[in-house]
Amino acid sequence: MGAVLTRWSVLLLVGLLLLACPPDVGAQQSQDPKATLRAMEDAFVAVVEHVMPAVVNVSTTPKKEAASEEPQTEERFREFFGPEFFERFFRGRPPREPARSSGSGVIVDPRGYILTNNHVIENAADIQVRLSDQRKFPATLVGRDPKTDLAVLKIEAPGPLPVAELGDSDRLKIGQWAIAIGNPFGLDRTVTLGIVSATGRMRLGVSQFENFIQTDASINPGNSGGPLLNLDGKVVGINTAIVATGQGIGFSIPINMAKEVMAQLINQGRVVRGWLGIVIQDLSDELAGGFGVAPRSGVLVADVMKDSPAEAAGLRAGDVIVEFGGRATPEVPELQRRVAATPPGQPIPLTILREKKQERLTVKLGEMPGEETLVATAPTREAWGLRVAMLTPELAQRYDLTAREGVVVMEVAPGGPADRAGIRQGDAILEVNRRPVRTLEAFQQALAKVKAGEGVAVYLQRGGGRHEYVVLKGPESK
Repeated sequence: MGAVLTRWSVLLLVGLLLLACPPDVGAQQSQDPKATLRAMEDAFVAVVEHVMPAVVNVSTTPKKEAASEEPQTEERFREFFGPEFFERFFRGRPPREPARSSGSGVIVDPRGYILTNNHVIENAADIQVRLSDQRKFPATLVGRDPKTDLAVLKIEAPGPLPVAELGDSDRLKIGQWAIAIGNPFGLDRTVTLGIVSATGRMRLGVSQFENFIQTDASINPGNSGGPLLNLDGKVVGINTAIVATGQGIGFSIPINMAKEVMAQLINQGRVVRGWLGIVIQDLSDELAGGFGVAPRSGVLVADVMKDSPAEAAGLRAGDVIVEFGGRATPEVPELQRRVAATPPGQPIPLTILREKKQERLTVKLGEMPGEETLVATAPTREAWGLRVAMLTPELAQRYDLTAREGVVVMEVAPGGPADRAGIRQGDAILEVNRRPVRTLEAFQQALAKVKAGEGVAVYLQRGGGRHEYVVLKGPESK
């Protein structure tokens, strides 16, 4: 009886739909079975024609020392572009041919602001932008953010430039159409089509803060920095990386994340992020059982840094953070990303589990320590030839360090004082002249006291926990 009723219900619904349709719809479809396909085709063409003028080619020439300064860049190219492309295009240049790099970008402001990837312009001595009408302009770097692999460029054009409208990546759904435009392998303004395969992809090792959109729209070397579009022609992502060993697996930075970074880079030239000052780890099945919680239901605090916002709020090692700002924090990348996106100084409620009991705390976030280039304070002296950052748990893990305080060497200029002393990228500098350096300011002050040509003992920790003293000599006066 139920089955009979169901069949009658279906027939009744079909009859109502037929009555509701205009009498000529069925006839039109039978006369032109390609109408639906043509409508889709028209939609794709309209998107491309509307956005294409805002997509640019970004061409760079690297600094002479870039190859020796940034070995990690080579590894990134090899991993995501594949060994064949790497050997052919990155290493396979004729000896005297100048190294060149090409990527993509998208104009987001008629005044000439362009959004692209950091790795497209990293270590560039010169940046050129070519528009869709073939005009070329030199570009200046407004700011870059390696932690999200984003950068903003600026060109000076005689009039307003075409721009791409930015969408809302938080509203993306898996299965939606996705259109990528870029310059793969130097093939200008190539368009590819696919769908949104997934959202919220993390732990890819591309950048520190990851929340990627995955798409099967073809993305190849040279697409980096170009837009990922929805069917309305709005930018929903910035194409960033591929999996060289896979087919149809590309990743884009959500445009909502890019908007926040871009606004800060344009307004202040750098990105300011919130900071808790804790070492955290995911709750594995074994750890979760020991702490009396479900796996992946929170983030375990492994350590609390001295004099940090977390210590001031009362957080302890062994606490499990289950909510930040009223929202669940099931995994480490989610908590890291949301803490970083919160303005420093803002009080935020935390929900934690301590000894299997729920407690509520309030933490006032600090500012995440940043990186800066150190130069001699006297204007007539040379640079020290290194760039350092505050030692954070993330950097300690990256460089296999056990130290908790100090500064980490991010770059060493070939032939400079630091290079001659034997200091290497990834070293943690713990002391200068037998005095601890716990902050960037303390390190600067210590170097400022070193006289021209004078040697000073620098205490280092290297990967694997090995400690060593080196002698750093002050830059000679010119």
